[in-house]
Amino acid sequence: MVEKDFYIDRLVVVGVGLIGGSLALALKAAGVVGKVVGVGRGLANLETALSYGIVDEITQDVAEGVKDADLVFLATPVCSLGTVTQQMMEHLKPGAILTDGGSVKQAVIDAIDPHLRDDVHFVPGHPIAGTENSGAEAAFASLYQDRRCILTPTPKTDEGALALVARMWELVGSQVVVMDVEKHDRVLAAISHLPHMVAYALVNSVGAYDRYGENILEYSAGGFRDFTRIASSDPTMWSDIALTNRDALVEMMGQFETFFAELKQDVAEGDGERLFEFFRRSKQSRDEII
Repeated sequence: MVEKDFYIDRLVVVGVGLIGGSLALALKAAGVVGKVVGVGRGLANLETALSYGIVDEITQDVAEGVKDADLVFLATPVCSLGTVTQQMMEHLKPGAILTDGGSVKQAVIDAIDPHLRDDVHFVPGHPIAGTENSGAEAAFASLYQDRRCILTPTPKTDEGALALVARMWELVGSQVVVMDVEKHDRVLAAISHLPHMVAYALVNSVGAYDRYGENILEYSAGGFRDFTRIASSDPTMWSDIALTNRDALVEMMGQFETFFAELKQDVAEGDGERLFEFFRRSKQSRDEII
C-alpha cells in the first residue's frame, strides 16, 4: 500500500553502499520516492548501484548530485561528513533536508553544523542495522525491517523536518527513537562499538599466536566465525568510529577489561563456583534480550 501523505520527489544518497543503498531500495519498495541520485567517489560502485536499480542516476560530483534534492542522505564514513556537507551546501535548494546514518552523533553534528545554511534542515540520525558486507552489491530492501532508528535532533533541528525523517524510517520498517546525543554515543559505544573492537582484537590475537608455527585461524569453526563475523566490516568506517567516539569507547573498553580480568583470575585460580556464577549471570542477561 502506497503512503498517501509522504513522498520524496528527489532523493540523493551520498555513499551508495549497504546503508545508503538499502534505504534507497526500501523507499522504492514502499513506493514513496521518485528519482534517486547516487553520489560517490568510486565509479565502479556507482555503476553497480545503477545496474542493480538501487539508483536512477549517478555522479561523482557532489555539487551536481544534490541540485534540486528534497532530501539528502549521507552514508559515507563519519570523518568525511563535514567535508562532504561543505562541498554541497551552496548547491542545496532552500528547504532541503539533510540527514545521515552515522554511528556516532556528537562528532557528526560538530562537523556538519558549522556549514549549515539557515534554510537547510539537518536531522542527525542512526539506523541500527547492518551486516559485515559493504558496497552497493550488499544492499537489500529489508535491512531496516523491525530495527530501531535513533534520531538525535539538535536545538536547531526543524520540527517539520524531524517529523518527515522519522516517517521515512517508519515506512522502511524501523521503530524510531528520539534520543539525547550524549546518551546515543554512550549507548552505541556499549552495544555496537565495543563488540567490534573485541572482535577485531580477538582475530588479531589468535592470528598472531605462533606456538605451532602455523596460522591456527584455519582451524576456526562455527563459534569463532560467528563471534568474529563483524571483524570483516569496513576498516575505514570502524577507524572513523573509534576516533570520533573515543571517550565513550575507552570507558566501555575499561569496563570490559574489568570483567575480563575477573574471568581471567577465576580461570587461573580454578575457581569453579565463581566461574559458574560468572557464566550464569552472563547467560541470564543474554537470554533476557532475545
